[in-house]
Amino acid sequence: MQEFSVIARIRSDFATKFGVPRQSGLVDALESTIVFEPEYRNADALRGLEGFSHIWLIWVFDKAVRDTWSPTVRPPRLGGNTRMGVFATRSPFRPNPIGLSCVRLAGIEETAEGTVLRIRGADLMDGTPILDIKPYIPYADCKPEALGGFASAPAGETLEVLIPEGLLLRIPENRRESLRGVLAQDPRPHYHDDPERIYGFGFGGMEVKFRVAGNVLTVTDIL
Repeated sequence: MQEFSVIARIRSDFATKFGVPRQSGLVDALESTIVFEPEYRNADALRGLEGFSHIWLIWVFDKAVRDTWSPTVRPPRLGGNTRMGVFATRSPFRPNPIGLSCVRLAGIEETAEGTVLRIRGADLMDGTPILDIKPYIPYADCKPEALGGFASAPAGETLEVLIPEGLLLRIPENRRESLRGVLAQDPRPHYHDDPERIYGFGFGGMEVKFRVAGNVLTVTDIL
């Protein structure tokens, strides 16, 4: 069997998987960069890509690799209490830990590291290895009549986000909208409901602390 090569890695604001949107496209304000590995830094490989608004990323859940696999998993969408078949979910714990994301192509730029892709709406941790990039083709990839099973309704924003003015000033202006979008999606495990618990995750070089009471998320500290 052919072995696959990592062609690129993503640079995103997420140092760990906590806080990463559960699907691509949920937080369009999130900006990331795709940097190609040295042997794939060839601008000719991207010729024509500028004509597409969205691309598919095929990538590896490199932090979720296991020696064994389970035929059923517990999707967060169902509260983490109901088991579904692994092939009916997008769980990272699969026989082959491969992910698929549709993201917006925001730009193609020349840098000291070769040609890079600026993208929006990615659901990947910083450093995630990418195996392939393909253009999103609307007439082929969009199926308006498709059924979505137990994930038919989009997750959407579920929480009101409150960031005290003093803490807001600690957040770089160009990251405020994307951080609000991430927090509004409720990054907690779905089975957690403790209004006194303080959660935290790394985002853009900051440590974001918050608690949730009802449908209101309050940021308690920015480190």
